[in-house]
Amino acid sequence: MNYAEIKHCDIANGVGVRTTLFVSGCRLHCPDCFNEVAWDFSAGKPFDDAVADAIIESLEPGYISGLSVLGGEPMEPENQQGLVDFLERVRNRFERRGPGAKTIWMYSGHTWEQLAPGGAWNLGDVTDRILDTLDVLVDGPFIKAEHDITLRFRGSKNQRLIDVPATLESGAGIVEWVDDPVFSTHSLEE
Repeated sequence: MNYAEIKHCDIANGVGVRTTLFVSGCRLHCPDCFNEVAWDFSAGKPFDDAVADAIIESLEPGYISGLSVLGGEPMEPENQQGLVDFLERVRNRFERRGPGAKTIWMYSGHTWEQLAPGGAWNLGDVTDRILDTLDVLVDGPFIKAEHDITLRFRGSKNQRLIDVPATLESGAGIVEWVDDPVFSTHSLEE
């Protein structure tokens, strides 16, 4: 797997200050994608142990809230294989709650229904292991006709912010992530 970019101190792709990994490779090719350069699977540099170690080290400071993974498309089969062990390392190093907790967010152009067990893009054990590491999945393709600049952490209205642990636990459907009330009331309308 290759990665196109790593952003440190990113505040656009999840709550708080984050380290963000942009993996290379995407077959979805959403019109007006903000990161078209990462469609090519050979773009960027190889994601190796040294890169993984550096990302984990970048997550150590207390002011870093977590890791965000974007693309390209993280849930392409090749990228799932390249990410699963790394994401488990991050989850094992940083708990979900308590002192030193970090969250893991992932953005995918595939929907929860496609990625969940039994879905067309669920590769079995590898996909399930990835989903088990995530706190929030931002799902669905970017759709220009549904673009809305007032949305937090997503580009179009069709995209959902899914609370992955709650959704997996419920077994009864999607549980959406709940934003801080101060942000959920934001509107440009008077």
